[in-house]
Amino acid sequence: MSTSLGRMPALYLGHGAPPLADDPLWTGQLAAWSADLPRPKAILIVSAHWEAEPLTLGATSTVPLVYDFWGFPDRFYRVTYPAPGAPELAATVRKLLSGQGPVRDEPGRGLDHGAYVPLVEMYPDADIPVLQISMPSLDPAVLLEVGRRLAPLRDEGVLLIGSGFLTHNLGEMSMAGGVDQRPPSWSTEFDDWANDALTRLDVDGLLDFQHRAPAAGLAHPRTEHFAPLFVSLGASLARETAPKTTVEGFWFGLSKRSVQFD
Repeated sequence: MSTSLGRMPALYLGHGAPPLADDPLWTGQLAAWSADLPRPKAILIVSAHWEAEPLTLGATSTVPLVYDFWGFPDRFYRVTYPAPGAPELAATVRKLLSGQGPVRDEPGRGLDHGAYVPLVEMYPDADIPVLQISMPSLDPAVLLEVGRRLAPLRDEGVLLIGSGFLTHNLGEMSMAGGVDQRPPSWSTEFDDWANDALTRLDVDGLLDFQHRAPAAGLAHPRTEHFAPLFVSLGASLARETAPKTTVEGFWFGLSKRSVQFD
């Protein structure tokens, strides 16, 4: 594994529900992905599961995780991830975002499952400082600008992660067919469109995905799981380089496509 602290990539990944830990294929994909990345100095993560306006910084010290899910076996509530806080990164984030509006602190808020579930698989030693920030809006243009302002962090060894799910409709999701069930057409159609738009770096199309993407309303009845993509995209616009797919396939019919902006 490379240990260089050169320009870090920005990622958009499907974070999975807590039972992701029981899926050897997906956990192996995440572990292999992180093994191919330079080791980060710190990680900045934006999760689908934290919306707060104004933009808010989570704990800069190690605090308990946020188990923001219900009805799972007890073992999922015993998972820990005591990553170091990142107060220096938080200070830099405040400066970078100072021209976009107020930035708030919530020192007692730990990492939610959109953050720690993938990090447990990618960086299991929990020895890299992690800072989670909220999404101040679901407006793609607002999040794109957040990412653009955060882009300089990539040159400081910070791995920027947008954590969501490329398709996400739990109301239409079926557990009956198992993990490898045939995905529904609304999921495959949106996945194909998003992959094509990302490959062509069609920023305008992606920003207007609710009107341009097929089955957008079914793939995302609410858009919080697609929204983190725009932070990662915004942090990568200066290079005008299309991302590469690092994880693909479907999980209970939902697209787990994940991409890397170099």
